[in-house]
Amino acid sequence: MSRIWTICVDTGGTFTDCIARDPGGALHRAKVLSSARLRARLQASFGQTVRLAAPWLAGGVDLRGFSLRRVVPEGDRIGEKNAWCKVLSHEPGEDRVELDEPLGEPHRAGAGGAEAGGADHGTATIELTSDEPAPILAARLVTGTPADRALPPIELRLASTRGTNALLERAGAETALFITRGFRDLLAIGDQQRPDLFALDIRKPQPLPCEIAEVEERLAADGSVLTELDAEALRESAQRLYEKGIRSAAVALLHSYRNDEHEKRTKEILREVGFSNVSSSAALAPLIEILPRAETASVDAYLAPIIASYVDSIASILTRGDQRAEARLHVMTSAGGLVRADKYRAKDSLLSGPAGGVAGAAASARRAGIERVIGFDMGGTSTDVARIDGDFEYRFEQSVAGVRLRAPALAIETVAAGGGSICHYHHERLQVGPRSAGANPGPACYGAGGPLSITDINLLCGRIDPEQFEIPIDREASRAALRAVREQIGAAPELSEEALLDGFLRIANERMADAVAQVSLRRGYDPADYALVSFGGAGGQHACALAGMLEIQTVLMPADASLLSAVGLSAAVIERFSERQILQPLEEVGGELARHFREMAEEAVEAVAEEGVDRAEIEV
Repeated sequence: MSRIWTICVDTGGTFTDCIARDPGGALHRAKVLSSARLRARLQASFGQTVRLAAPWLAGGVDLRGFSLRRVVPEGDRIGEKNAWCKVLSHEPGEDRVELDEPLGEPHRAGAGGAEAGGADHGTATIELTSDEPAPILAARLVTGTPADRALPPIELRLASTRGTNALLERAGAETALFITRGFRDLLAIGDQQRPDLFALDIRKPQPLPCEIAEVEERLAADGSVLTELDAEALRESAQRLYEKGIRSAAVALLHSYRNDEHEKRTKEILREVGFSNVSSSAALAPLIEILPRAETASVDAYLAPIIASYVDSIASILTRGDQRAEARLHVMTSAGGLVRADKYRAKDSLLSGPAGGVAGAAASARRAGIERVIGFDMGGTSTDVARIDGDFEYRFEQSVAGVRLRAPALAIETVAAGGGSICHYHHERLQVGPRSAGANPGPACYGAGGPLSITDINLLCGRIDPEQFEIPIDREASRAALRAVREQIGAAPELSEEALLDGFLRIANERMADAVAQVSLRRGYDPADYALVSFGGAGGQHACALAGMLEIQTVLMPADASLLSAVGLSAAVIERFSERQILQPLEEVGGELARHFREMAEEAVEAVAEEGVDRAEIEV
């Protein structure tokens, strides 16, 4: 029997989903906040002992080594009363937890039965953390491993929206772009296409690099050298930027797709100066047109430190102690394939999580005997939709958060309408999103002072059973948030609570239906000819309304629908793409095409074989 656990984890903007198979073949499931926190209801406390209530406690988690504190709404922090306590002892499956010090007085008095000698905490909410990334927290839950113990041997498959979120929030690394002299304004000029055709006030996204350095060099269109690379001048400009604190660089030189020697030499010099990450356009996107190459290199350089730090932090925990040889980590790419962690590139991370969902939707549809489906993945932060017609549809150039890049990816449309999308009143109209309550503070019903969200709307409409939720839910907090929005509207008395709830639901559904239209109607496909595969934590609450709007007759709700992106990771395979650009008329290429295809196939096979896959098992 294998000693290795297989654990698949998808980290979204609000929740992290996990499905695992233990060495005996049994399945285990977990869903945690992506802020790496567990939530429980505080039943009572007496001295250094507290009693908790949460559905996940029955799963056998061992809380030893975790830290614990009371959740207090944002803006209502109470200093030392909200300090972390350490869990000293806990028996898996039990609700009693021993702390290193008393929890202190509750923030709010409440009703309920405390044990003798204890304090009654009513509806107080507790959060716990192991101070580790959410995927590791989920792994500890499913394996029953305390925070102060090493995890068992694990094969971990990981998907994450970390790169997408960093790009949306412009929270990447300070990056310098090294570009051929005379092209410093390339990213600012772009391709001159208007981002919004009818907007009167055009606001283009700022280029990602904060510094531009011109490189003295020039190649001709055929790749021959017109001006040799000035290594000394390059070193001087690189040193100046390094002294400013910049450690990540993108390199995009004219015609380097024909001849990448200057880019290679530039990368060497930047490494010698001390840059920790250098992204070369010819290595990432060896195709004609310097603009998309420069954009791709800039995205990769901007996100690489963020992605590398995240993946490395997980890998370091997996390989602690004697487990180094028995721990394996693969990460999902935007194209829906798995890549070993040390080969993972930031440019391939932007649709990592949604790609897992598409893979899971396709696998579920095949088991149901359905070939033509539209995947509808409604999570906490966004909704992702994709059309699957027997096989996946790919894009080789994509735009994310106003930034273009060349990288293979599944054709997925994303709209900022998820369970955490904020419902508010702005500019004399109701709006849903694009901002999200995220995992912290989360929707109002999470009890941490969050705003009104779609989750609150569904709770007040009776579509959510608080007893079945993984974290404590406060219906009164949702009602208070709804009243605040209604007071802001200042509407006539005839605007009932039901009408307001219905209005927010209709807006969210319209936005999601538009995303489905992007992958179907606007590409010549009638959604009525497809089944709707609904998944994600919030998918089931909106699937029927969406199907009715689009005249879809069949809705498929897979098992483990709320964890389907993680399930998709278990169905994903190790795969590689090989690309080659041939800028010749077809009649001139002639019989050379077969040779090109053979060479490209061999490149892809070699890349898969490097992962340890037997060549006899590799399909081309």
